[in-house]
Amino acid sequence: MERLLIHTPEGVKDIYGAELNNKKALSSDIYKVLGSFGYREIRTPSFEFFDVFSREVGTTPSKDLFKFFDKEGNTLALRPDFTPSIARCAAKYFLEDNMPVRLCYEGNAFVNASDLQGKLKENTQMGAELLGDASADADAEMLCLVIEALKSAGFERFAVSVGQIDFFKGICEEAALDDEVIEALREEISVKNYFGAEEILRNAGVAENYLTLLQHAGDICTIEELKKTRKMISNVRSMKAVDRLIRIDELVSAYGLGDYLSYDLGMVSKFHYYTGMIFKVFTYGVGDAIVKGGRYDGLLERFGKRAAAVGCAFLLDDMQAALSAQGVLKDEEEALSWIIYDENGRAEAIEEIKKLRAKGLKVSGIFYDGTRTKDDYIEYANNHQVNYVRFYGSME
Repeated sequence: MERLLIHTPEGVKDIYGAELNNKKALSSDIYKVLGSFGYREIRTPSFEFFDVFSREVGTTPSKDLFKFFDKEGNTLALRPDFTPSIARCAAKYFLEDNMPVRLCYEGNAFVNASDLQGKLKENTQMGAELLGDASADADAEMLCLVIEALKSAGFERFAVSVGQIDFFKGICEEAALDDEVIEALREEISVKNYFGAEEILRNAGVAENYLTLLQHAGDICTIEELKKTRKMISNVRSMKAVDRLIRIDELVSAYGLGDYLSYDLGMVSKFHYYTGMIFKVFTYGVGDAIVKGGRYDGLLERFGKRAAAVGCAFLLDDMQAALSAQGVLKDEEEALSWIIYDENGRAEAIEEIKKLRAKGLKVSGIFYDGTRTKDDYIEYANNHQVNYVRFYGSME
């Protein structure tokens, strides 16, 4: 048992040294961009009342939450996702004036799932939430913010895939599909299984024109192809969804960032609170999206305040892995100095330590106790990123 205590539980890990420094640098790069867009930092608790993440809210399934009880018997849960927490907090503190509010955050989220295919159960996220603005301009701002943040972090090759929940819902409504068929279809389209989608639709007796639209809703397309799809639609809900995407493309292009966008009308999310635009960012080196987000206009009403909202989440662990795989991870080696002294050199060493720290350098003062040699210190320093070593006293 004593041996087991030095290991972490499955799904979590220790992080230190260069890996930690790189993550902090990545976080700093993103924060600079968030700040330049006018987003202000907020911190919410690591755990909330269970109902904040309930099925009705539309977030992570209950079976995948880390749940526990307080002394009063209330059921609590570690946050699996920041958006419900931000929505709960914003509904309480920020929206009395009915003006747009821009908030950003950083912290760890927790998902107690066994099917994460090597992913951690504790992961670090950063994000931005624009509350109280239902416009296409707000959607476009969120996409521009994401693109600029990724560029600032060092990404050169990435794609922002944008979808619209209402396109799929509108086609399903027009085709009169029941909930069971819709859910099965969502599963197949989300993994681009067109043969499975076709089988579901044919078994449901769907007309050929709906079959074509739904079967290929998950095709990645350009803005020009999206405009052609618009001409094939006859229901108002889906038409409005595509029109909204076309307008968003125009706005993002006005900032000179339209080339990063592509469109996926079959995009879905495990979070059911999304109501409009939804997006994911993909790059080389990892198998999943490194940024996710979308519009969730109904979520704040769950906490007593009706307000539109759109947001994003940067998955820092996956971003860091992608940057490493692409060979563009910034080398954030921590500059550290050692001042090693004995009784005879203490006074002079302290003066040197004070002088170096006053210059903003990181300095460790190490008292020599006679158990190591000068070469031992130098060898250890070379192997552990200590940039400067000086001896004072009889070792000098």
